[in-house]
Amino acid sequence: MNVGEIEASEDLPPSSECVRLAGVSQASEMLEQVFREQYGRIIATLIRLSGSFDLAEESLQEAFVSAAASWEREGPPRNPGAWLTTTAHRKLLDALRREKTKTDKRTELEYEIERLHPYDELAPPEETVEYPDDRLRLIFTCCHPSLSRETQVALTLRTLGGLTTVEIARAFLLPEPTLAQRLVRAKSKIRLAHIPYEVPSLEVLGARLAAVQAVIYLIFNEGYTATAGDSLVRTDLCAEAISLGRVLCELLPSEPENLGLLALMLLQDSRREARINTEGELVILEEQDRARWDRIKIAEGIRQVERALPSGKVGNYQIQGAIAALHAEAGTADETDWPQIVALYEELMRINSSPIVALNHAAAVAMSEGLEKGLVLMGEANVGRKLDNYYLYHAGRADLLRRLHRFDEAMTAYRHALALTTNKIEQRYLRKRLGEVTKTNGKYIPS
Repeated sequence: MNVGEIEASEDLPPSSECVRLAGVSQASEMLEQVFREQYGRIIATLIRLSGSFDLAEESLQEAFVSAAASWEREGPPRNPGAWLTTTAHRKLLDALRREKTKTDKRTELEYEIERLHPYDELAPPEETVEYPDDRLRLIFTCCHPSLSRETQVALTLRTLGGLTTVEIARAFLLPEPTLAQRLVRAKSKIRLAHIPYEVPSLEVLGARLAAVQAVIYLIFNEGYTATAGDSLVRTDLCAEAISLGRVLCELLPSEPENLGLLALMLLQDSRREARINTEGELVILEEQDRARWDRIKIAEGIRQVERALPSGKVGNYQIQGAIAALHAEAGTADETDWPQIVALYEELMRINSSPIVALNHAAAVAMSEGLEKGLVLMGEANVGRKLDNYYLYHAGRADLLRRLHRFDEAMTAYRHALALTTNKIEQRYLRKRLGEVTKTNGKYIPS
């Protein structure tokens, strides 16, 4: 690796599967679009009204099934989102009536339907129902501190992202039953512990928001460099994370760290197509064909950075977004403003003094002020051997040692990195570098 690149009930088919089963037609295309654009908003509203993740999911799944049949037969309605929302409301009301419980919730839901759609039940709704705070309540519930980080991620993807249990389990290398049980336990804990379905108070909002941001970025990182498997990138997870980042910016537009997070994800994702060559091999940042970078995402990412930084409340994601913007603005690798990147990492270390940030700072110093100095700083970043099990530490050292022609040490570092890497694309890259360094035996200096 190059130093410059260290950086409940599941019985019914999920809504996304209902979309697929509808077949290829105008109706199914419309249903898929509504699923992408409206799922999180509708499910959040249903959870607020019912107080139950399971009833909300079941009602929305049934609504998608009804839509698949009705729209295929009669054509899509004039306002598909509102049609689906109202149908899901009514399915939920039916479920609450069947249960003969939660009378207060049943009354509230009946009032909502009558207030928003006071016309004949068979008439297609004409107005889109929007509850701007419901998704915000839901994301804070999913990321409640009493839930483990793994559970927060899974629940966020299942509810706001609309991913199936199978998709989430596959993405995080978990057996499907394990992931399903984790979701069931999380929903049960929320219900039994009476975890509030609300936006936290101002006194704790900052800390809770940081957890939400961390969950979204964790999802993105797993998509950007998959932990294991044959693919380097999981584009579906990157897209879900960016979508969730947009939701967060929409719901809390005055929070600069939300803008910084979205900018960081957009700028990193802009390089996706250039990270793998036609042979399926990893291409490090300095060797990428920058003509393949997504200029639309770069422009949007830079705009978000420029919106965030003047706020005066500079944070972790804003600084990382600014660093990503400097890489994106460089026409070639040689034009990268490494001194400015070093300065930004120094500011980042001031507010977030983690070993990984120190490692990134060391890599930037190596590119700006000399390989030897960077190598020393990498060693200092591993104080207490905190990075011994982090493969990018060994990969970064190997790259510097290779450039310094210290091949024996580079070989050892590459082997350490290989032993800690589980992604096959990254393994192939490291083996290639190790082979080059081994082959030289001091006679040929690889580029």
